[in-house]
Amino acid sequence: MNPGFVFLQKYLMTPMAKISQFKIVRAVMAAGMASVPFSIVGSMFLVFNTLPSTFTGLEGFFQDTVFRVSNLYMIANTATIGILALYFNFVVGYELTKIEADETGLKVNALNGAMLSVFAFFMTIPELVMENGYMVLLNAHDKFLYNGVHLEPFVLRLGTSGIFIAIVMAILATKLYCMCVRRNWVVKMPETVPLGVSRSFTALIPTFVIAFTVIIINGIFVYLGTDIFNIISIPFSFVTELTKSWLGVMVILFLIHALWVVGIHGASIIGAFITPIMLVNMNENISTGAQIPFAGEFNNSFAIIGGSGSTLLMTFFIAFFARSSQLKILGRASVVPAIFNINEPIIFGMPIVYNPYLALPFFLAPMAAGTLGYFAINTGFIQPIIALIPWPSPMGLGAFISTGGDYKAIFVAIFAAILALLIYLPFVKVYDSKLYKEEQSKPVTDAVME
Repeated sequence: MNPGFVFLQKYLMTPMAKISQFKIVRAVMAAGMASVPFSIVGSMFLVFNTLPSTFTGLEGFFQDTVFRVSNLYMIANTATIGILALYFNFVVGYELTKIEADETGLKVNALNGAMLSVFAFFMTIPELVMENGYMVLLNAHDKFLYNGVHLEPFVLRLGTSGIFIAIVMAILATKLYCMCVRRNWVVKMPETVPLGVSRSFTALIPTFVIAFTVIIINGIFVYLGTDIFNIISIPFSFVTELTKSWLGVMVILFLIHALWVVGIHGASIIGAFITPIMLVNMNENISTGAQIPFAGEFNNSFAIIGGSGSTLLMTFFIAFFARSSQLKILGRASVVPAIFNINEPIIFGMPIVYNPYLALPFFLAPMAAGTLGYFAINTGFIQPIIALIPWPSPMGLGAFISTGGDYKAIFVAIFAAILALLIYLPFVKVYDSKLYKEEQSKPVTDAVME
């Protein structure tokens, strides 16, 4: 344990390990994972819709055929990306209530928690303003604003811009629900009443409590000339702005890999915090034509190709060019998973965890690859990310699809992987030589001992 690892373990591993066990963090992580299928499906339809803008030769064909029914199949995009906040809200409410029931023995129902979360969230959707001493629903001559609800695109606050508020309202609703049950503020039904009916009445008083709480909060903010959505969005917007800078992206990549180096799954823990932000950034790329690099699956497309640490080509190198049997066998066993961004065998088998020989390139390689991808998008050399791809997508393919079919993104991804390999090479060679010498000296040592 050299001083560097001691420092990371004391000041990073211990606090982050505690944070990862927070009930709220676990619920948000579950929501992020549950939303992945919907995000990917919605993104694929969007990519299909944007192909003619990349391959201009298809424009006429698409216009005469596919685009005749584009409104039909783009409903799949509206029902996924368009209401992503709703999925987050429902799952956070469900998981948080389930965690309370499982770990504290509190008699709360996860489905009730989820439904109460949706109820609380929907109470924040309409916008109200003060007019002549009255609180009235915001309306305008704009045809896309009706009874305080922005209808373009679809219902604005149900999309990615509402994810953070959806999470907050789920937390508020479930906490109030659990508080009511804990204090026995529930309508008790006889044991002969069916379980489903009993559960419904158990949620009756909590529903009133949540309704009054949100009404009071909304009323206070409307009186002050704003609403809960705008107030809570302030810190979220601040953090989102940080992710739009190169330095912010580097800090995130550093934290992910600092946790990995001390044995914690950094991508999972940090992902709980950055997934909503990356989805918001991706939506901004789609809706406003922004050039935000850190969006969607930016990391798996450009920064961590082959898995955390961007180890893909390094895995191929040790598989075919390592001198030590340990690395050679490990590399050949890990090549296929690495193609699909799975590299736990390398991280724990090489190992990279707590390994002073490989810790530095494990930090530097993804940061260098991420820098290349960041500026390729930031400068407009390649299109921004507009689609969410499955994280196991192989090198180049994920970058191609996520950028809406920009073929130049394939080359950027390949160059990023090569850059990562060049950073690893001197360190891996030193480590490989060390292992090779140990393997060569081992028979001699055994003979002497005998």
